[in-house]
Parts: sequence; C-alpha cells; structure tokens
Amino acid sequence: MVPTILAALYYGLVASDVYISEARFVIRSPQRTAPTGLGALLQGTGLGRAQDDTYSVHDYVLSRDALRELDDKLKVRAAYSDTSVDFFNRFPGLQGDESFEALHRYYLKHVVIEYDATSSISVLRTRAYNAQHAKDVNELLLQMGERLVNSLNTRSRQDLVEVAQKEVTLAEERTRAAAASLSSFRADRGVFDPDRQSAMQLQGVAKLQEELFAAETQLAQLRQVSPNNPQVAGMASRVEALRRQAASETSKVTGRDGSSLTAKSPGFDRLALEKGFADRQLATALASLESARSEAARKQLYLERLVQPNLPDKAMEPRRLRSVAMVLLLGLVCWGVLSLVVASVREHTD
Repeated sequence: MVPTILAALYYGLVASDVYISEARFVIRSPQRTAPTGLGALLQGTGLGRAQDDTYSVHDYVLSRDALRELDDKLKVRAAYSDTSVDFFNRFPGLQGDESFEALHRYYLKHVVIEYDATSSISVLRTRAYNAQHAKDVNELLLQMGERLVNSLNTRSRQDLVEVAQKEVTLAEERTRAAAASLSSFRADRGVFDPDRQSAMQLQGVAKLQEELFAAETQLAQLRQVSPNNPQVAGMASRVEALRRQAASETSKVTGRDGSSLTAKSPGFDRLALEKGFADRQLATALASLESARSEAARKQLYLERLVQPNLPDKAMEPRRLRSVAMVLLLGLVCWGVLSLVVASVREHTD
C-alpha cells in the first residue's frame, strides 16, 4: 500500500500536466515517367516518395542544431526548467546536469518522430508542459524541416547546372582554339579547303589535257598532210606549252614539295577533324546544360503537411489513474513474490 499511496499523492498532487502537439507530413519528389515500355503504362505521373530525404529531415529535427535554434527562438531550456514543472520532470531534474548534452538527451524524450514505411508518412509529436509551447515547438520544427528541404533543392540545382556549365565552358574553349588553329593554317599555307581546291584545280587540268589532246591531234594531221607547212612549228610550240602548263597545274595538286595541295591536305584534315570534334562536343555540352536545367527545375523535394500542429486543449499525460493502478499491481506482484521467498526461507529454517 505504501507505493500505491505515494504514487497517488504524486500523480494526484505533484505531477505536472503534459500537453502533446502532433503533426503529420510527407516528403515527396516529382516521379519520372518511363518513356516507353510497360513502365510507361504502370508508372504514370505524379509525386514519388523520397525516403532518403525523409530520414535526413528526421535526423535534422532530432539534431543538436535544431535544439540550438529552438532554444534561441523559443527558449526551450527556460520552459523545461520552469518551477511550474514538477521536480521529477523538470530539467535538469535529479541529475543536476545543466550541460547542453544533458539538455539534448532531455529533448529527445520530448520530441519524437515516427515513420510509416508503407505510407511514407512521418508523425511528429512534441511534449511540453504548456499547450501553446508544445504547438510552437512543433510548428518551428516543421518550418526548419521545410527550410532543410529547400536547401537540398537549391544545392541539387546548383550542382547539376554548375557541372553542366563547366562542360560547356571547356567545350567552348576547345572550339575557339580549334577554329583559331584552322584559320591560322589557312592564312599561313594560303589554302581554304584542299579537297575543294584540288577538285577545281583538277577540273582545269582536265580542260588543259583536252586542249592538249586536240592540239596534238591537229599537229599530227598537219604533219601527215603537209610536213613542210609553216604552221607546224607554231602548232608544236603550242602543244609543248599546253603540255608544260598541264604538268605545272598537276604538280600544284599532287606535287611532292610542301606547296602542293596534297602536302597541305593532312594538316588541314587534322585541324578540320579537331574542329568537328570540338563542335560536336560543344553541341553535346549545350544539350546537357539544357537537360540539367530542366532536371533542376523538375527535380524538387516537397515537405507536404498532411496534418497541421494542433493546439491541445487537454493534457494527455500523465495518465494518473492508470499509473496508480500499475503501481498497485506491481506492488501486489512484488509483495506476492516476497511473501513466497519469506515463506520458503522459514520452511527451510524450520
């Protein structure tokens, strides 16, 4: 009866009322839609669960950083140390330790987060000895969780866009360098496009060869008909001039010296190939940048409140009658066990 009487006195006259404020929230992120296949038919659109980020919010709410901000804005240390709170529930209580670590351990007993993996719903419960204080702590913790989610969004966007922007910058520098090298090669070697110039040059050579063939034919006929004709010498001179001109034009294309188009072609092709690669790399980088911007705008986390923090109008703890009944039951059990032990000792003694 002694423990029961003491429990009745404590819970009836001493124990402070505990008010509990409860809120429910969920962390969501836009869900990707599969572009093709059966996944496109089953997945659909909408918001997907962000389980990893949910745990991040949970850890932050229960962290020392969150406690410091709560203490700065709501003075939780002073509220939990108020003399209106009974000595056993008051901070620092029986331990007498007023350190921040002791306050954090005390805080973890008064702020609880429960998570349902099936529905991804998080339940935040805050316990305080004042109804308004319990609601204020719950509301501020939710605001801090939303701020953390927004910070994660900002960091994610910055990382995505910054990496893509760096790739674009490098591609632009490579493209400019390749274009400058190609322009310098054209200016130094006096060539614009060896392939096109060679084609044009060979067309001229072909025309000269046609003229040369016609002149040789005419010269042969003239020598056959009238070998002593004064025109034979002039015609022969013209044939020789055409032959030298055709050889000269051909050497400009296929000559072995460094001034021929054939000799200039490898260097030009290498620079043109490098510029083509740089242009394609720049196009790919620009496409990646646009994709990153689109992904950054779409890849957002949301802390969606399902139930707002309530203002409790009645203390939920302590459950006085049940607590007294539990003490009575435990007392009877202990008394029964002790009685059996005493009876057994007496029996062995006798």
